[in-house]
Amino acid sequence: MTEFFALPIVEIEPLTDDSVAITLGLDNHSRSRFAYQAGQHVTIRAIIDGTDIRRSYSICADAGLGDLRVGIRRLDGGGFSTWATKELQVGDLLDVMPPVGEFTLPPSNRPRALGAIAAGSGITPILSIAMTLLAAEPDSSFTLIFGNRTVQSIMFLEELEGMKDRYTDRFQLIHILSREPSAVPLFSGRIDAAKLNELLDQIITEPIDDWFLCGPYEMVQATRTVLGDRTNSQIHEELFFSEPLVAPPVPPRSTEGLASVTFTLDGRASIVAVDPGGLPILDYALTVRSELPFSCRGGVCATCKAKVVGGKVRMDQNWCLVEEEVDAGLVLTCQSHPLTNQVLLDYDV
Repeated sequence: MTEFFALPIVEIEPLTDDSVAITLGLDNHSRSRFAYQAGQHVTIRAIIDGTDIRRSYSICADAGLGDLRVGIRRLDGGGFSTWATKELQVGDLLDVMPPVGEFTLPPSNRPRALGAIAAGSGITPILSIAMTLLAAEPDSSFTLIFGNRTVQSIMFLEELEGMKDRYTDRFQLIHILSREPSAVPLFSGRIDAAKLNELLDQIITEPIDDWFLCGPYEMVQATRTVLGDRTNSQIHEELFFSEPLVAPPVPPRSTEGLASVTFTLDGRASIVAVDPGGLPILDYALTVRSELPFSCRGGVCATCKAKVVGGKVRMDQNWCLVEEEVDAGLVLTCQSHPLTNQVLLDYDV
């Protein structure tokens, strides 16, 4: 069910020149709805210059405490992130959808060593996973490789350094800077396959049970390949993606050559004609049901997922659904195009 809740901003903390951490207030009623697992994200909606814009932001707080905090970095030309980092004030209300996501801390009944590789704002879900693990499991450890351009651009720098001081023997923090020289060449440059191989040879010599990778596509792909070749670790990954807004499809004058897509949301069925070679199904469906769930529109967040209960579709990209979900018929409607004349979709799954 698609449902947004109006939550008040209780704190805005500047992190860098272009990023902030926003903490949202939860009362007893909303706290239960916004219980989350470390690593999950929320979708935030805003009407900016008359346009409904939604973005997914990972929660960056200890899941054991239940506080709801997100980190937002301003992007060049980013209408939502610019508005969020420059215009929002304490006391404003934000429309927020309850947490979702599979990039989460797996349960364990034994001590474990976890590792993470993050770049830039990819630290946000990693921070939640690290904080939650270190607080809840006193015999477990966490290693973080964190890439940024300069020291001044590091989000949550003071918080990370504080964690290193608090968990001296259990939290290893490795900063890699691409645009600032270091006295140790190993800590300069970009996080790529060569850099990770060096780190595994010289610093990270103990086995890691699970690796969490979060950042741009090139970094995630390169590091996943190295870890797959050199370790027996479980690998979890999440991409950060910013998709430009697309113009809505023009209503067709004729249904010739179009597929008929019937979709169910909140128990109510609607029908829309879709050009199989045009925009994804989501864009057409939004013209008849504006309340449809969506966020990134890049195949990353899974907010728009639905189950195919009739017909067939193809997806352009899929960065978030696992194999079991795809086998069960789930698709990302922001990436899907009809392959049959009729398609039946169910968002109520």
